[in-house]
Amino acid sequence: MDLRDDQPMQHEFRDKVYVLADVEPLDVDGVRTVEVGTGIFLLAFLGLLPFYGRLEEDGHTWWLWMCLAGVGLGLFGMEYCRRRRRARQERDAETDA
Repeated sequence: MDLRDDQPMQHEFRDKVYVLADVEPLDVDGVRTVEVGTGIFLLAFLGLLPFYGRLEEDGHTWWLWMCLAGVGLGLFGMEYCRRRRRARQERDAETDA
């Protein structure tokens, strides 16, 4: 399945010509992006955990819980992206057969 449409490869604006590079997308399904984001939230949670007392004194315990929520939502996001990738692969396999 070709997702590209016929776009011009160069644009003229005033007295300059801008040439567009033909670059393929790096991460189409988003699994790696969600994994990295979830990992960063997990590291932030673990990094803030030793400072729980100080966060509680300053009224910033929500930072800790926000990181935990980011990990939880990231786990749901990873499963969603993996299922989407699997469905795309099955759809592509059906069209190729």
